[in-house]
Amino acid sequence: MGRLNFSCLFPASWHFSLSSQVLPRLLIPSFRQWVLVGLIVGLIGLLYFLLATGKGPVIWPSKENLIHRHLARVTIDATDTSNPNLNYGLVVDCGSSGSRMFVYCWPQHNGNPHELLDIRQMRDEHRKPVVMKIKPGISELAKTPAKASDHIKPLLDFAAQHIPKYKHQETPLYILCTAGMRILPESQQEALLEDLRTDIPVDFNFLFSDSHVEVISGKQEGVYAWIGINFVLGKFNHVYNGHNEGEAVVEVNVPGGDQQEARVRKRTAGVLDMGGVSTQIAYEVPKTEEVAKTFLAEFNLGCDAHRTEHVYRVYVSTFLGFGGNAARQRYEQDIIRNTILRNKILNEHFGETLDSPFLDPCLPTDMEDVIGSSTLKFFVRGTGDFDECRQLLQPYLNRTNENQTSLSGVYQPTIDFENSQFYGFSEFYYCTEDVLRMGGEYNATKYAQAAKNYCAVQWKTLKERFDAGLYASHADFHRLKYQCFKSAWMYEVLHTGFSFPKTYQNLKTALLVYDKEVQWTLGAILYRTRFLPLRDIQQESLKGLHSHWRHSFSFVNNHYLFLACFFIVLLSIMLYLLRLRRIHRRTAQRCSPSTSVWLEAGIQSPTLPINL
Repeated sequence: MGRLNFSCLFPASWHFSLSSQVLPRLLIPSFRQWVLVGLIVGLIGLLYFLLATGKGPVIWPSKENLIHRHLARVTIDATDTSNPNLNYGLVVDCGSSGSRMFVYCWPQHNGNPHELLDIRQMRDEHRKPVVMKIKPGISELAKTPAKASDHIKPLLDFAAQHIPKYKHQETPLYILCTAGMRILPESQQEALLEDLRTDIPVDFNFLFSDSHVEVISGKQEGVYAWIGINFVLGKFNHVYNGHNEGEAVVEVNVPGGDQQEARVRKRTAGVLDMGGVSTQIAYEVPKTEEVAKTFLAEFNLGCDAHRTEHVYRVYVSTFLGFGGNAARQRYEQDIIRNTILRNKILNEHFGETLDSPFLDPCLPTDMEDVIGSSTLKFFVRGTGDFDECRQLLQPYLNRTNENQTSLSGVYQPTIDFENSQFYGFSEFYYCTEDVLRMGGEYNATKYAQAAKNYCAVQWKTLKERFDAGLYASHADFHRLKYQCFKSAWMYEVLHTGFSFPKTYQNLKTALLVYDKEVQWTLGAILYRTRFLPLRDIQQESLKGLHSHWRHSFSFVNNHYLFLACFFIVLLSIMLYLLRLRRIHRRTAQRCSPSTSVWLEAGIQSPTLPINL
């Protein structure tokens, strides 16, 4: 017998051989050797079992996923339209001066019922937002409502070109009309809307129903604006481990929740928005207090009505006529009316000629302007006195002496200025940034001084600065003329109208947040698609169930099957060794009588046949 070879290819390739001198000792192992071999084999099997069933990489991605989701919120890469898991949504903002199409997209919901859809604005191959605007506003078609769908069609064609065709039928389309339509008679509103409801489904395959086109109220618009800014700021991403590191928190009592214990969550931001015609304010009411339903919006942004972590109570108030342009128009009308009356009483002629203009402290120094109508022209000249202008504008706020009121005596819940944050948009941003270049963190003292200095500058000097491009790129000649008035108006609305302390330091004026232009349309699409995650959550649940079953099945088949094979091989080796041992014993018994004779005589042992 030369050598006995052993080899195995599973679970790892190995090979060794035994010589004929060593083999007999192994073929007749002692009991202790058998016990030692068994213990070693058992430990090896147990070690493999523990290593193979470890959870290793499964528990690591959760934190990374949160970071990736956060980064995805702030990146501005082009939208990957080849991704089949990407969903789309359309919102048309039908305003007074024009209509704008916004295209939004979001990945499939992650199945966590605590989280909202990750909606973001779609971007083209140049990373530009997919937005299109047309003029005039749809309200201009009040007398020809049959042209409404033709007016909107270019916007829908634009959206259809950017969204994959196979996604059209599952892409919701919302056409929401604002101030321009609100001032029309209800019959004219309905005629325009009916034309859209009838014709759009004929030409386009978007997910569109009668309820997807409507005239929204100022309250709805304010709520959508509030949702949009807080969503972009990540205020709806609550932390569920009982604390929020580095985040300001508030205690809130939510409707339908446990009133015995207040919920602690991230502090949301309030919104201040001043347009040309109206001004809005919206902020969360953190504690349960009596607020008239006219000003209070209670809603659940979550997909599950039984969960209360995304239930909010938001105070919203819209003030028509308190926008920058509307306020200037009221101011000019009063100038003309009051000056004409005064001229009649005192027999004066102020404002009737360029040589005797009305002196207006709300216009830059020595600026000359003509106001009124074509039939009644009125000449004014600026004196550039910011403080006097503020005093003249205070009566236009219609404030009362009652507590907890704002513009026109409208009720305003108490604001916790020590634990609050506000963002100012539109005129709040333009007034601070366009020419004063102070957008961002608002400081009342510095802002008032900068506005005062601007008003006092000679009009000729301001025009030279404008021609030299020293102001913001989007600042126009209209801004240059009325900056003095609008800066004083914004200051009074904020501090006298809404009662913000002049020492308040948590107001930021902004146009973009995280490189995104925040529009109320973002809040609208988020609110109106809030139930869509239910579909993805159900799919994830089924997928998770099947995945768990497959994992368990795979575990049984892989690990237990390996153990079974391992013990079968081990048993085979043991049986093989036992058989060799019996054969060796029988051979030794047959040869034992003559062996000593051969050894004593020095005769070579004969070859004995051994059949294995």
